[in-house]
Amino acid sequence: MFKKMPGEEPHRIVSTTPDTAVVFRPTVLKTPAIVTLVIFGWRAAASLVRTLWRHPVAVLVAAVPCVLSVLYGWRVALLLVTPVLVGTVVWGSLDRASFARWIGWRLLAWWRLIWVYRRHWQPVMVISGLGRHVRGRDYLPKLDKVTCTSWADLVTVRMLNGQAVKDWADRTDNLAQGFGGSSCRVSVLTGGRVRLTFPRSDPLAVPLPAVPIPETPTIGPVEIGKQEDGRPWFLKVHGTHVLVAGATGAGKGSIIWSTIRGLLPAVSTGLVEIWALDPKLMELSFGRDLFGPRYAADPADCADLLDDAVKVMQARAARFAGHRRSHVPTVDDPFVLVLVDEVAFLTAYQADKELRRRISAALATLTTQGRAVGVGVMATLQDPRKEVMNTRNLFPDKIALRLDESEQVDMVLGDGTRDRGALADRISPRPELGAGVGYVRLETSPDPIRVRAAYVSDEDIREMVAEFSGEVA
Repeated sequence: MFKKMPGEEPHRIVSTTPDTAVVFRPTVLKTPAIVTLVIFGWRAAASLVRTLWRHPVAVLVAAVPCVLSVLYGWRVALLLVTPVLVGTVVWGSLDRASFARWIGWRLLAWWRLIWVYRRHWQPVMVISGLGRHVRGRDYLPKLDKVTCTSWADLVTVRMLNGQAVKDWADRTDNLAQGFGGSSCRVSVLTGGRVRLTFPRSDPLAVPLPAVPIPETPTIGPVEIGKQEDGRPWFLKVHGTHVLVAGATGAGKGSIIWSTIRGLLPAVSTGLVEIWALDPKLMELSFGRDLFGPRYAADPADCADLLDDAVKVMQARAARFAGHRRSHVPTVDDPFVLVLVDEVAFLTAYQADKELRRRISAALATLTTQGRAVGVGVMATLQDPRKEVMNTRNLFPDKIALRLDESEQVDMVLGDGTRDRGALADRISPRPELGAGVGYVRLETSPDPIRVRAAYVSDEDIREMVAEFSGEVA
């Protein structure tokens, strides 16, 4: 039995059955039509202004022919537009780069915004869990801006209040599949905004020739390859330590030899010394004449060379104490780069416990105290597990080439890096496609950068030895 409450108050349905919850029916307020029209008109005007501001070229290309057709007829419009089209085609043929920068990428960004992202935004956000559907209303992150480059779409998004960057990083696969991309990477712009990068092509699919040897001596950053956005990849070696991890055939030698190649002019002037540890006797031995007496392959000799590097570091620290806080390379105090190819051979796989202890202690000392006095370490390894390399967190800058397992990406680059797009485990094992390709995470930035190191051939190394071996003291 039910009875209805009297009066004009919100209707309450009350059950006479005990232990039954009371159901409240909310009041419905009718919005006047004029208010609704004003709101819709304001939104349309704001959307038009925003479109004109963000995509002026696309709006002009679409609007001018239409306006001319309405005012003067289609024949006049065609007559006026044709010379502009012909001039645009000629411009694109003669100077493709400037045409793409001023016209091409802007038109493509507008088209991708309308046809790809805005068209699929609502279903992708809801199904991936980044949007919310509450009581018949969709709460969606705001699609802010789309910018196109030669290789990717850069989508700026304003997150919902209460969302975290990790919420987006955990759903990169959903976003990539939803918008038809091969992958998706997430980076932080400002508070509340993220940038989604959807690659359209792979500019690093072709092997790179060796970078020319610098004409002037430099201690870095050293150009060793190319970044995904087309800019040169400069690797910092002075004032930091670098860890390079990658499976067999991933291209660790490309990074090592490109770095040596960039430092050779400074080596010849005495501003840089390269100390090479080559326990495998396969990589650095090919150019051992470049290192002079600072080359070691036997584990005992490697331990002695590391101990000598520690002594140099400690002697400098004693002289610098109270006088300077950073190192400036000179002939008397050159920058010392200690190269260790496959460091696990000297630490985890070394049978002699005493040698293993000495080597591990020397590496830990150099990586914790060396960079302030001009002693840097670059080490490579295949297996990044903690029991294999327990000092990996002492390397500020890390490079992950092709890895065998997805978990190894976070071991090398840090927790959550793979979720932000560092898919090192998906790099092609074919040398022509994947050798030298990797992801860099620098001490100054948590976002990984996709890069490819230039390939230094055997002939390039022979030429380097012939030109510079006599100048190494």
